[in-house]
Amino acid sequence: MEKLSYVHGTSDTPLLGQTISENLRRAVERWGDREALVVRSQDYRVTYDELWEEVERAAKGLMAMGVEAGERVGIWSPNRYEWVITQFATARIGAILVNINPAYKAAELKYALNQSEVSLLLMSEGFRTTDYREIISRVRDKCETLEEVLVLEDDWGAMLRAAADIGDNALQDREESLQFDEPINIQYTSGTTGFPKGATLSHHNILNNGYFVGEELGYTEEDRICIPVPFYHCFGMVMGNLAAVSHGSCMVVPGPAFDPTSVLETIEAEKCTSLYGVPTMFIAELDDPRFEEFDLSSLRTGIMAGSSCPVEVMKQVQSKMHMPEVTICYGMTETSPVSTQTKRDDPLDKRVSTVGQIHPHVEVKIVNPETGAVVPRGKSGELCTRGYSVMLGYWNNEEGTREALDEAGWMHTGDLATMDAEGYVNIVGRIKDMIIRGGENIYPREIEEFLYTHPDVAEVQVIGVPSEKYGEEVMAWIKPKPARELDDAQMREFCKGEIATYKIPAFWKFVDEFPMTVTGKIQKFKMREESIKELGLEDVATQEMA
Repeated sequence: MEKLSYVHGTSDTPLLGQTISENLRRAVERWGDREALVVRSQDYRVTYDELWEEVERAAKGLMAMGVEAGERVGIWSPNRYEWVITQFATARIGAILVNINPAYKAAELKYALNQSEVSLLLMSEGFRTTDYREIISRVRDKCETLEEVLVLEDDWGAMLRAAADIGDNALQDREESLQFDEPINIQYTSGTTGFPKGATLSHHNILNNGYFVGEELGYTEEDRICIPVPFYHCFGMVMGNLAAVSHGSCMVVPGPAFDPTSVLETIEAEKCTSLYGVPTMFIAELDDPRFEEFDLSSLRTGIMAGSSCPVEVMKQVQSKMHMPEVTICYGMTETSPVSTQTKRDDPLDKRVSTVGQIHPHVEVKIVNPETGAVVPRGKSGELCTRGYSVMLGYWNNEEGTREALDEAGWMHTGDLATMDAEGYVNIVGRIKDMIIRGGENIYPREIEEFLYTHPDVAEVQVIGVPSEKYGEEVMAWIKPKPARELDDAQMREFCKGEIATYKIPAFWKFVDEFPMTVTGKIQKFKMREESIKELGLEDVATQEMA
């Protein structure tokens, strides 16, 4: 009988039966005098003892503002030290942190705040050229549950001073009332229905996932992790922050957003041992004009995730960046996020052609999408994940939850994969019509829904086309209404300020009709083939990818 594509991540290391607060407390007890968090752009540097004090003040400050356990607190900000403090402060009082993408514009922000019923929003002044104050002024009166907005640059100190009104016993009582299976985090992931879904994650979900990522990387209190990836995403706050704290490692943040030179400077100055990024980031670092100036010899490991990586880039990262133990991770927000990871000592071919093996305490199976039957090793099918890492569900979305999670508790990823004889997984395609641009998951339906609101658009289809820089770029095919004319500039202007910049199509095509089957189903694969030819992307489409 053929061996089936099912694996269970057995492990002698038990799951952590702790809340995030309990885990942080134990880290402080063990490594109190060691450096915990460095944010170079803010000249911020604290030990674990000092981090605990800051988190405690913020937790009490939030309680003084009336935040109850289970209440949703939104955070809309690029990477700052206040983001990290808020992550742990909300966990200490049982508030559910709602991560809001810093690139969100008005329509997306309003949706997230209303869908998760956020009562308090912590936000920075802005991000890049986006003025958050201007945006919140436009949507605030349309958010019924939003009671208060706190601007980090203006109001953070006042919130900390309010902590004096809350006694130690009140905070202790709150912490002792919390359970590790309770929801603690909502992360929005775009859905095929056209609207983002709030993946609801527990202490148990994300603490353990961060912990086992760190275990796979061999983290100890000696490690210093350079985190240029955003905190609003699992990559930053789970694989970065929680992996670090659960091992006493130091979180090192170059700045609010990715800049290759800043990352290289940070690695050298802070003697970082680990570096995170999507392939686009590593490519930018390798291509930096000043690359040869920096001493990166302190590096040994790290994570590359988010999209497939060109084989040659992986080889350069291992050699030129001194990261022989760099690993590839695979997962999704709904699974906290990591399900598979390559080992630090895996042979090169496994590290450049697969997404690794099953994570501890997680199950993976690959099934025939039509029948649900587990397929033999080497056969393609849909990858499904089950275990502690699977989300509690989508916030206020029972229908979406039922579509993603089956009765046996399997999360259906929508990714097509194969599993070899040794249990290594290779992602070969996607059932869901998702675009991955520089590590950002983009669902065409969400962009299509927005573009349909343009008065001159009759029909729209969004696809992904290959990109050497980002892996994929967004392209929109638009059928204008009769006697109406549209062009690229008009459509880009229509999108500006309403949807995140990375979702705005890079390419536009205006058509009279779409390629269809005889039954009237639009054939997106034909649209993609035609677009690749017209844009001259044949070489990029056939580039060898890991």
